[in-house]
Amino acid sequence: MRNAVNFVAFQIGWFAAVLGAGTGRPWLGVVVVPLVLLLAMRMSADSRGELRLALSAAALGFVVDTLLIVSGVFLPIAYATPYPLSPLWMVMLWVNQATTLNFCMSWLRGRYAIGALFGAIGGPLAYLAGAKLGAAAIPSSGELIVLAIVWMVAFPALLALNRYTGRR
Repeated sequence: MRNAVNFVAFQIGWFAAVLGAGTGRPWLGVVVVPLVLLLAMRMSADSRGELRLALSAAALGFVVDTLLIVSGVFLPIAYATPYPLSPLWMVMLWVNQATTLNFCMSWLRGRYAIGALFGAIGGPLAYLAGAKLGAAAIPSSGELIVLAIVWMVAFPALLALNRYTGRR
């Protein structure tokens, strides 16, 4: 049951952030995703570990997305940070993803190769969906290949962060 609740909460957080940005309300994800995190912390046996994971994912996401913006791979709707820094609503997407790692995506724990494949497919699809919903612009389809390569590394990095932050 916790996995189903987590999956639904993740979807709500993702749509709040992406549709919020795409419809001129980039603050919406910044409000909703912390609630998703609080729910994950409440459901977790290690709420501090969940918080450490979320903060680590936020830092990683900020750096990765900022580098992608600087390199021209995509241009998101700006919010609360100056260009070319990753906007806060996008950082929340990384936090939102982190909330799944100990629940509905826990089956990926320790499976870094499958995580790389999952990231290479799911990462670009998420950015493309965000672009289709008006939250960002992706200059060309070639950038999707860059996103696939980046997420082939980024998702296993999130899995490793989960392992590391769960330790005391």
